[in-house]
Amino acid sequence: MIIVNLDKMLWERHMKLSELSEKIGISMTNLSLLKTGKGRAIRFTTLNKICKVLDCHPGDILDYQPDPEGTPPEEDIYAE
Repeated sequence: MIIVNLDKMLWERHMKLSELSEKIGISMTNLSLLKTGKGRAIRFTTLNKICKVLDCHPGDILDYQPDPEGTPPEEDIYAE
């Protein structure tokens, strides 16, 4: 599973979500979905803007943790 650490990065940069939203031109709703881990995807262009404003790397925002054993796999719309 992918863990989103956007709230941690915002806290470390003393920045509010609303300020990030204004600086990168992404709606508060979409950033909130990303921050809470409820978003299903992120565009590289959006990730690039976030990293530029927060002066960080994608790995500072996104982390990977293996799914707990027995967790059914999520459907991947791009799976072949």
